[in-house]
Amino acid sequence: MYNDILIDHFLHPRNVGEIENPDAVAVVGDPACGDFIRVYLKVDDGRISAFKFLTQGCPGAISTSSIATELAIGKTLEEALQLTDNDVIRAAGGIPARKAHCSLLAIRGLHQAIENYKEKKKLQF
Repeated sequence: MYNDILIDHFLHPRNVGEIENPDAVAVVGDPACGDFIRVYLKVDDGRISAFKFLTQGCPGAISTSSIATELAIGKTLEEALQLTDNDVIRAAGGIPARKAHCSLLAIRGLHQAIENYKEKKKLQF
């Protein structure tokens, strides 16, 4: 069901936790399954320098959230806004079709955190 990449990210998730004094925070959830994620971002010179998360979710949500953090760190805010759930699924080496909605959580959280950051800083993209 889950491939080796997903299993590794589930058993050893990267970037789990909170960021002290984050530049942006967002919370998003999936009412269909009850999963949710809280995203924390640190931004330096327009780039994501740290992206951490706390989630209550299934193995698919945990592993794809971990993968999403690795995809986003180091990207500019504009580049990070271009990331999609398909990017996460590709980086994961695929995900079971019935778990594809899990890959949306971290990307939705990332995008919302960036929007919150932009609003806080009154930035235009």
